Amino acid sequence: MVKFDRKIYFDIVRDTLFSGTLTQDQAEGQEAILSRWEANPLSDDLRHLANPLATTKWETSSTMQPIEEYGKGAGHSYGEPDPKTGQTYYGRGFTQLTWYDNYLKADNELGLTGDNSCVWHPENQLRADIAAETMFRGMWEGWFRSDSKGRQTLQRYFNDTTDDAYGAREIINGDK
Repeated sequence: MVKFDRKIYFDIVRDTLFSGTLTQDQAEGQEAILSRWEANPLSDDLRHLANPLATTKWETSSTMQPIEEYGKGAGHSYGEPDPKTGQTYYGRGFTQLTWYDNYLKADNELGLTGDNSCVWHPENQLRADIAAETMFRGMWEGWFRSDSKGRQTLQRYFNDTTDDAYGAREIINGDK
């Protein structure tokens, strides 16, 4: 199990990324992400942790909490209730998971059923444990986006020959 020195980590991010202060919610959100990584790291390349943390900062407007999309998908088809489930699959979580197919993918890949299902209970993406697992597995396995070269994954942008944080934005959104 990988362990992070929380004092060193939080001292650095507090000063460099959060203008010298962290709220309790910001600290708890990062703690949830770090704890998930420590329990099951996807690799020994810390860029595979750093990029999801940076993505979380961006996608959650620096709250570092799994949040609902501002506007709840208004004006987008994913903001309309699904005809089969009656649920709305607007952005939620650390990565702002959208669309029925992605909520279903999270259920299938993470083995979420019953009350833990994200298809039937999309608000489960607001649980830090589910949001963190969705983020790491989705970014690692390329659940969210692909192009002519294949799936958008962490390994594609961070490996022995590539260090492309700018390009890695494609994993979640094509809004570089």
